[in-house]
Amino acid sequence: MNTVVSTIVIVVAVVLTLMSLITAIRDRPMGMVLLVGFALLEVAVLVQAGFVIAAVAGGGGPDDKVTLFGYVGGQVLIPPAGVFLALAERSRWGTAILTVAGFAIAVMNARLLQIWQGMA
Repeated sequence: MNTVVSTIVIVVAVVLTLMSLITAIRDRPMGMVLLVGFALLEVAVLVQAGFVIAAVAGGGGPDDKVTLFGYVGGQVLIPPAGVFLALAERSRWGTAILTVAGFAIAVMNARLLQIWQGMA
């Protein structure tokens, strides 16, 4: 697994979490900046998923492939689901959903690194 891509995903997720939290505190709906930010986060997560799949296909990775692919699959689904729910709920609670989604991606990515390094 590429640690540079993983670091980028974590940093972007934390920044988006903070931006979403500030927007929710200000009682504003999701704006274009958050929408584009979560789209970029999804691209980064998909790139990371590609690296993981390629490494596993090449014989690398941890022994527990089910947990590994569970985290990778969950990460791929969270940003679009969060944006969909935020667009459906055009109040502060929509941006609160994005706050949770960004935080979940950061935590799942850190856990994915632990699994990859065999610390699980």
